[in-house]
Formats: sequence, structure tokens, C-alpha cells
Amino acid sequence: MEHFLYLVIITLAVLAIIDLMVGVSNDAVNFLNSGLGSKALSFRTIMILATAGILFGAVFSSGMMEIARSGIYVPSMFSFNDVIVIFLAVMMTDIILLDIFNYFGLPTSTTVSIVFELLGGAVSLAVYKIVTNNDSWTTLPNYINTEKASEIVVSILLSVAISFTLGMIIQYLSRVIFTFQFDKRVKKFGSFFGGIALALISYFILIKGLKSVSFISQDAKVWIHEHELMLLGGSFIFFTILSFVFIKLQLNIFKIIIGAGTFGLALSFAGNDLVNFIGVPIAAIQSIEIFKSSGGDPNTFMMTPLASSDIVAPMWILFISGLIMIFTLWTSKKARTVIETEMSLSSQDASTEKFEPNLLSKWIVRFFVNLGNLLSYIVPRSLQVKLDRRFDKVTSIEKTSSDAPMFDMVRASVNLTVASSLIALGTSLKLPLSTTYVTFMVAMGTAFADRAWDRESAVYRVSGVFHVIGGWFVTAGCAFLGAFIIAYLLKIGGIISFVLALIALAILLLQNARSHRRKIAEQATKKLQLEKSDIRSLQQVTEASATQIAEVIAKTNLFYQSVIDDLVKMDLTNLANHKKLIKKLNKELDSTNDNLYKFIRNLDDTSAKASRYYIISLGYLQDIVENLYNIGSNAHNHVDNNHKPLRESKGKHLFLVGAQLSDWYAEIYNMYKRLDFTNIDTVIKKRDKIQQTINTLMDQEIEYIRTSDTSPKNTKLYFAILLETNEMISSTFKLLRLHKEFLEFKRANSN
Repeated sequence: MEHFLYLVIITLAVLAIIDLMVGVSNDAVNFLNSGLGSKALSFRTIMILATAGILFGAVFSSGMMEIARSGIYVPSMFSFNDVIVIFLAVMMTDIILLDIFNYFGLPTSTTVSIVFELLGGAVSLAVYKIVTNNDSWTTLPNYINTEKASEIVVSILLSVAISFTLGMIIQYLSRVIFTFQFDKRVKKFGSFFGGIALALISYFILIKGLKSVSFISQDAKVWIHEHELMLLGGSFIFFTILSFVFIKLQLNIFKIIIGAGTFGLALSFAGNDLVNFIGVPIAAIQSIEIFKSSGGDPNTFMMTPLASSDIVAPMWILFISGLIMIFTLWTSKKARTVIETEMSLSSQDASTEKFEPNLLSKWIVRFFVNLGNLLSYIVPRSLQVKLDRRFDKVTSIEKTSSDAPMFDMVRASVNLTVASSLIALGTSLKLPLSTTYVTFMVAMGTAFADRAWDRESAVYRVSGVFHVIGGWFVTAGCAFLGAFIIAYLLKIGGIISFVLALIALAILLLQNARSHRRKIAEQATKKLQLEKSDIRSLQQVTEASATQIAEVIAKTNLFYQSVIDDLVKMDLTNLANHKKLIKKLNKELDSTNDNLYKFIRNLDDTSAKASRYYIISLGYLQDIVENLYNIGSNAHNHVDNNHKPLRESKGKHLFLVGAQLSDWYAEIYNMYKRLDFTNIDTVIKKRDKIQQTINTLMDQEIEYIRTSDTSPKNTKLYFAILLETNEMISSTFKLLRLHKEFLEFKRANSN
């Protein structure tokens, strides 16, 4: 038995480290997004402030560990073996859930996941005990702290609505006061704004961050609690004077607010959310110590002592946990994926969106558009004009560079201040608010108020918010169900289920890590995405256009040959895969098209006219890929509907066209890849031979239909492929002819 306990301790320690790493990857967005999104401070400075906050919060945390021991279930109703099974099930489920969410770049709540995992594991064993002991189902609530679970669900729903609403209102008022030219108005209003913001953030650190630390005496905690309003008022006066001094010294008060807010939120994250990652392993170790000192039977010894408030987490574990969190923060690529999701939904840039619109987002946007039209009749025109001027954005070439912030320092300061205040208020009212819910919804509310969600982007942003919010509630359901199932398997399978579960967990983590590396590599090597700061000169236009054309031609050639081959072989699986790949190629071109506005804005004066050639060539590339998609779709539908295979002669004819097209596309690819267009006239003329072949084949097929019995579906597919191929060749011809004109333009421009 003792050897098994050591194995459990080692397993839980390893799981705790993994959970810390995947948890920080998910929750880093809570305290990094405002600083990174505004670019008020350098990346290194933001990371150093977050590091300091994490280290302080981790070392000084202890009181929040109670939730893992007795906050959700009743320890006196479970034996030692039962609680160990619950703890193992919780840790395994938590790692799987968080890793999956991190892979898809979606921020979720670690608080919700741990709570519902504890609930799922406890309910699973409670049901098991009721069934095996033939107890009444009315005893089920005796095992669970139902009051706490209900309180968490209600607070989640409230935090979503309140955070968005307050963030929206306060950001709107702040923007009206400061406008987007806030540097011109900071002398008048900056001291007052800085006093409020820094006072609220410091209050947040004191009340939310230090209220449960172990090194402060109980008397000091009571004094802080009894004098909260006095502390808040005194802080406001002090920080207002300090902000006035900073402004007089030409220091940027917004940068100071963002730095303080980043530190405070990081401190809160480590101090209060650390329980989500190591609370269960610490509770398991403490359970083992209690059991070993009792000398009882593991199946009958009930864990009543686990509910004692005298149990404190060891300081060395908290310190090591803080170091692991810091290491993950600096090294995790998945953390940056999650950060990108939240910042993309609050960005002022409306070019490329991560989410597709859905019916609900369309209805909501349409409702607010109609509401806005109604208000425009009610609000005086003069007031509308005056307010609209407050939201005039700075428009310049520099603003289109990739280094431009996703939002300015005013919005970042409001994000941090409002989130800090709400979490502090929730803590003082003993509401278990999730830092993820609050920070995310505040960020969405401020983005909405700041008109980052305009008519161009609103439907995508609203859809994205619903995706993320839906993910939170999916987290709760999956956490409960996952822990319920794993706890049951561990209970009935013992050591065998334990080993198999660890193997499955290891395989899943390795697979996700490998998939995420591939995903990042694809994004890094994608050449079709036109970044807004990449192209400025005429030569860069030429190179970017040639690179993109070569890439599309190469992929089109490959996919065309593969689709024809799969069609002849009636290979439905490969046809489906190639159809998806062609669709992905089309989306990449659409993504490039989304950035045309910023591409044109970014060109220098001598290259602006050249943009017309690039834009038209992009249109031809899209025509080529759409023709290819139609070919792939027709072939897939034919095979999927179980129609007769193509006649052997038709297959040979398509292979003949494919071979000629392949040779032509290979020459085009080499020409653009090497940027050598000396033989462009010769390459253009080779179009005639392929189209003549297609015309001959169509004539032959028409004659064959008139004189022989043939399959209508075969004929329809054959003609469709030949016609789409002919269109694809025509678009390629137009592309080459356009590039010839572009070369003549370049020569004339250079002279």
C-alpha cells in the first residue's frame, strides 16, 4: 500500500507541473493582453512586471487552497481511497481540457474547470456508493456542497453581463473625455484619471491579492477589512497627487497605470488561481499525511479532518509553483496563441477575422444597427456630431504598420482598472468570480464602446465572443463529464485503469503538442498572407506578386493532377481531402484580399499605380482556384453519389490534358520563382495547344454521344471538367498577359 501511495504522490506531482504549464498558457491572457495589445510598454517590460506579480502572488497565497479540500464536496462522506480517486480524476481531466482549449487558442476559465471536475468526480463516487450500498438517491446532496456550486454558476452569469456592461460604459466616457488624441488632453484630466485608476488597482492588490496571504496577521487582515473605504479614499488622494507630479515631469501616466495593472492582475492570478493548478495535488498530499498518521483502513477511513481550516499549504511548494509558472509564461507558444484570440476580438484592425459569422451574431448586429438608426432620430444632430468627433481616429501611414498597437493606452488602462475593481468587489462580497470571465468580457465591452466593432467587423467579433463564452460553458459540461467517467473507471479498475489512463494522457499530450507545432509552422511559412507592412516599393510589389503566383500555380498543378487521378480510381477519401485543401487555398487568397486596403495605404508614391496590377492578378488567381475547386467538387460529388466510373478512354483524355497543363504550369512556376521573364511570350503561346486539345476532345465527345449509348452522368462530369479546365487556362493566360503589361510599365517607370 505504501509503495502505491508513493506512486500516487509522484504522479500527482508530475500532473501538477503539467497542469501549471497548460494553465498558465491559458490564463496568461488575463494579465498580458492589455499591455501587449496597447504596446504602451515593451514586451520585455510587460513580461517582467507579470513575472514579479506571479512570484509575489504564488509565494503569498495559501487561503484559497480550501476549495480543493472541501469547497465542493463533503470530505466526511468519502474514504481515503475515494478522495485519492477524485483527485486523480480531476487532475487528468483538467490537463486534457486545458490543453485542448490552448490548442485551439480559446481562453477558458480554470476556476470553472477545477470546480466542475471536483463536482463530477465527487458525484461519480457518490453515485457509485449509493448504488453499491443500496442507499436512497435522496442522500446524494449529502455528498455535495450544493450551495457553493449554485453560487458559482450564478456568479459566472452575473460576471459576464456586468463586466461587459461596465467596461462598455466606462470606456465610452473615457473616450469622450480623452478622445483618440489623448496626449493633448492628459494635462487637464490625466491626474484625476490616474488617481482613480491607480487607487482602484492598489485596492485590488490589497483586498484581492493580500487578503488571504499567510504572512499577514489576522489582526491586520481584520483592520484592512474594516477600513476598506478609508484605504480607498486615501489611495485616491495620494495617487491623484502622484499622477499630477508624474504629468508635470512629462511622464506618461497611462503607461504607469498599465504597468501597475499588469502587476496587480498577475499577482491576483497567481495568488488566487494557483489553487486551480496545485490545490488538488496539495490536498492529496495532505490527505496521505492524515491517513498515514491515522493507521486506518483506506477503504473505511473517512476524510473528515480534510475540512479543517488549520491546514496550510507548504511555502516551498508555492515557491516552486511560482517558478514553474514564470518559466511557462516566458516559453509557452500556446499562451501566445490564446492571447492572439482575445486581442484579435478587441483589435481596432478590421481586416482579418478569426471567426465566421453565425445567425445569432447577424441578428444581434442587425438589432443594434436598427437601434442606432432609431436613436439618430431622437438625439439632436449637433450632439451626435460633437460625440462622433470624440471618436475620430488618428489616420496615418504609420498607423498601418505591423508595429501599430491593436488599441491605445486609454483602452488598456480602462481594461485593467475595471477588471481589477470588479474582481476586488466580487472578492469583498465573497463571490467566486473568474479572472478569465471578468478580464475577457471587460475587454470586449471596451472594444465595443470604442467602436472597434464597426459595421465592417461587428458580425465577426460578436460571433467570436459567443464562441468563447460558449467554450466556457462547454468547459463546465466537459469537466464534469470527464471527471465523472475517469473517477468511475479508476474506482472499478484500480491500478490497471490508473496505468492505462496515464498512458492515454501522455499520448494525447504528445499528439496535441505535435499538432500545435505543425500549426505554428504552417502559419510561419504561409506566403499567401499579405502583411500590411511587408510591401512598400515597386520592386517589393514585383517580388511579392511573383512569389504568390508561383505558390498558387504550384499548388493548383498538384491538386489538379491529384483530383483527376483520384476520380479515375474512384478514391472518395482522397477526393474529399483534396477538396478541403483547395478550399483552404481559396481561403488563404481571401485572407490576402482582406488586407488590400492596408497594402495600398502602405505603398510609396512611386509604387501606388503598380498596385492595380497586383490587385488584378490576385483576382485572376482567385478565378483559377475557384475553377479548380469546381473541378474537385464535381469529381467528389460524382464518386460520393456512387455513379459509374469514367469510361477508360475519357480517363486517358483527362490525363492527356493534365499532362499538357502540368508542363505549362511547371514553366510558369519556374519563371515566377526565378523572376526570369525573358521567355514570357513563348510561355503565353503554349496556351493555344492545350485549349486546342480540349476543343478536340469536346468535339469527339459530342460525336460519340450522337452515335453511341453513353452514361449521362459521365458525360456531364466530363464536359464540366473540360469546361472548368478551359476557364482555368484562360484565367492563367490573362494573368500572364497582365504581367507582361506590368513589365512594360516597370521599364517605362524606370526610364
